[in-house]
Amino acid sequence: MALAAVHENSLTAFENLSSLVADSMRLVDGLIDDHLKTDIPLIEQIAKHIIYSGGKRLRPALVILASHIHGRVSAATIALAAAVEFIHTATLLHDDVIDESDLRRGMPSAHTVWGNTAAILVGDFLFAKAFELMVTTGDLRVLQILSKTSAIITAGEVRQLMESHSFDLSIESSLQIMGAKTSELFGAACQTGALVAGATDQDALDFYRYGYNLGLIFQITDDVLDYQVINISRGKVPGDDFREGKITLPVIYTYQTASSQERDFLNRTMVELNQTDEDLNHIRHLIEKHQGFEKSLSLATDIMQKTHLIINKQSTFKPLLKGLLVECLSRNK
Repeated sequence: MALAAVHENSLTAFENLSSLVADSMRLVDGLIDDHLKTDIPLIEQIAKHIIYSGGKRLRPALVILASHIHGRVSAATIALAAAVEFIHTATLLHDDVIDESDLRRGMPSAHTVWGNTAAILVGDFLFAKAFELMVTTGDLRVLQILSKTSAIITAGEVRQLMESHSFDLSIESSLQIMGAKTSELFGAACQTGALVAGATDQDALDFYRYGYNLGLIFQITDDVLDYQVINISRGKVPGDDFREGKITLPVIYTYQTASSQERDFLNRTMVELNQTDEDLNHIRHLIEKHQGFEKSLSLATDIMQKTHLIINKQSTFKPLLKGLLVECLSRNK
């Protein structure tokens, strides 16, 4: 299955990736639409509300890219990309219920429109459909990897529920949670996309590490953006993490060097969730004062530098792979 050519010129890495996988993504969307057709219209309505709401579609694109780099894009690749998108969408539906998020990508979240029960059940339906699609690849390794990934994602959500509303959360624990919730699916998308194209186990594992680290960088930058972005046009609702009491890297770094009075403020607003309208701006000031943004992005930069070593042998696609890392990191600019 041929892919569109990449035009380097003035396009960004994300634009180059989108151009490269465009034809294949149309096949993925067609397969998604086919598998959402049931005699229960609400399932399709809720699923499409979030799948086609303007997300970056990075995970299925990475499946296609991995197959392209390591062999060719086949019907198994398309099925796998659709399965990964279903898993991701299911986790978003469940997360929004757990976090009580009113908005997703600037639109009303599914549970606010159709209720918690419907959102959770459609999420379960999408997980089931994902495994149905995985079976069609005929590759037991795909089933093993994505089954394990689904369990890790769920365990990460439980761990966040238990640990991330306390300032006892360490930098290492925070990285482990975002690794489970975000990075594992990035990594699995890369690994399984490579495997179905005929990559060796070692090459596929190397690409898993690339995807995992890309996911970490993506999430760290997302945590920074939650406090820095000033409008929802970029797909991020300002202050969501703060309002929900999610203690993310910028806040952890801030708490580490905060004064006693500042720690009292952080505990009141983020642990007790006793917040006023002025508190969001105040915590932004504290994070800037204690270099929470700078330290978070410095950590992401360190991860990016280590990831460069993984992709050195990808001579043809090295510029694109490096560009994706850089652009994930620079989304706050």
